[in-house]
Amino acid sequence: MRSRRDDVDHAAAVERALRLGLVGMGEATDERAERRLDRFIAAPDGAFVWTRDGDGAAYLGRITGPWRRDEDGAAVDLVNVRDCDWVVEPVDPGLIPAAVAQTFARGGRNFQQTHPGDVEAQTQTLWLRLAS
Repeated sequence: MRSRRDDVDHAAAVERALRLGLVGMGEATDERAERRLDRFIAAPDGAFVWTRDGDGAAYLGRITGPWRRDEDGAAVDLVNVRDCDWVVEPVDPGLIPAAVAQTFARGGRNFQQTHPGDVEAQTQTLWLRLAS
């Protein structure tokens, strides 16, 4: 949920998303961003998502609804959204799957699939542990 715009407060975007039960991204301003948005829209309900807040704490969520526009999120460049159930507390760093930690370490601002393939099973196990 990190905006690709440098003038946007990343922490405010994540705080808004966690508070409102959303996951999302900003405006698609070029062809690559359009493809990223298409992947976001096509992600199935139940897909897991990870994000970090302004302090670097990681949160685990699960997409629960279809894509929609949310113009109220324009100030934090979070206008393409889907409903998301988030684990309320940050995930203990020792529990984060290695592939997720590696993806975070690269510092990307993308909606992207995390590899290798076993990360989904690890995330599913963690979700069942933390979301209950």
